[in-house]
Amino acid sequence: MKTKITFLLILLMGLSFGFAQQDEECMTKLSIFHEYVKAKNYDAAYEPWSAVRNKCPKFNNAIYVDGEKILDHKIETSSGTEKLGYINDLLKLYEQRLENFPNKTPRGKYGTMACQLMYDYRKELNKTPEELYECFDAVYNADKENFTNPKSLYTYFSLMVELFDAKKKPAQDLFNKYDDIVDKVEDEVKIYSAKLNILVAKEDEGSALSKKQESYKRYYESYLKAYDQISSGIDGQLGPRANCDNLIPLYTKDFEANKNDAVWLKRAVSRMFYKECTDDPLYEKMVKAYDETAPSADTKYFVATVLLKNGKENEAVNYFTESYELEEDSFKKAKLANNIGLILKKKGRYGQARTYFRNALKLNPSNGRPHLSIAAMYAASANDCGTDNFTKRAVYWYAAEEAKKAARVDPTQRSNSSKSVANYLAKAPSKSEIFSKGNSGEVIKIGCWIGGSVTVPDIK
Repeated sequence: MKTKITFLLILLMGLSFGFAQQDEECMTKLSIFHEYVKAKNYDAAYEPWSAVRNKCPKFNNAIYVDGEKILDHKIETSSGTEKLGYINDLLKLYEQRLENFPNKTPRGKYGTMACQLMYDYRKELNKTPEELYECFDAVYNADKENFTNPKSLYTYFSLMVELFDAKKKPAQDLFNKYDDIVDKVEDEVKIYSAKLNILVAKEDEGSALSKKQESYKRYYESYLKAYDQISSGIDGQLGPRANCDNLIPLYTKDFEANKNDAVWLKRAVSRMFYKECTDDPLYEKMVKAYDETAPSADTKYFVATVLLKNGKENEAVNYFTESYELEEDSFKKAKLANNIGLILKKKGRYGQARTYFRNALKLNPSNGRPHLSIAAMYAASANDCGTDNFTKRAVYWYAAEEAKKAARVDPTQRSNSSKSVANYLAKAPSKSEIFSKGNSGEVIKIGCWIGGSVTVPDIK
């Protein structure tokens, strides 16, 4: 018995020594490859990294964090069969990370990265659009929360468009996927806007941001800019595929089966409105059904658009007001206020439109579009808001000041802001006119609905 116990202790001690020795070796090589990665010497890092990955796959998550960088480098600097091998190895690495560090590997993030890698090298991997779409679709359905990469959201929808054009997906699937992704993008924009708004508010109060806050601000702005770019791209891809000739027959056919489905009605009404299919009687029919099925801020907004179409502007404004007051979500309320402002602006009801644009800015100050809309209304009113040619054109200075605000708060609107400011300043009084007038530094009061004032630039 004593002999058996002694043997067992020796065996256990041997195993412990073996594991300890293995851990020490893995630790040493991990330290080596990590330092190489930090120095961006990925080729030198490859051998010690491979050794640790094969011997101690659960040792440290750095195996997978650094491994991704190493294999990315190998893919970029290789070709042919060798390149294909590294691509497949990176796909395998994502799977191993999920297996060994599941808590640090959200599928929505890393599954998307694997799908995107396959899409980027679809020719080398001989992947079909169907296979790639199914890859993204499976990840999206499994972990929508962490499926946030702007590029991959765009790729996901692009594949749906490709399958639709090849007649492998029906129109309804295309429209449903468009709505899914647009809603997802809006959710992400809401999250980043809320974070950015806190920093914008701090700056507006005159407080300087810390270095860390400046870094976060740039990070939030970069994502908002990326989402803005893909939103335009997604809308452009849907484009002619969702025209009235396609929408009206589809929704006419499906209306009876969905007339009590609030989600279907919301999406159908929204699409017909934004695609300007509102002259067809089906639009009004769907709006009424939507309002009866699920009355909300959303339905009151669309009822207002029907009233506008029928020439009942005052009734429409009342419904817009009701819609705005009913909305409780601050981000949606800001978007609603901006949309109402745009409609009233188009109708020439500038004073009411400005009220809604300003409400939108209060609720979501990092969206610069309302500033540009207000500036455009000022510019359009220049001829009506002065006593002589000089004071009328001075309104353009006021418009330029408003347009500048858009660039300060919203990185996605810097180019539009710059173009608008240049346009307005070109129409304002020139330096020679200011000199002739002799009123440099004078404050000019602007009348009509604008009700502001602007200082004539100092030309000294």
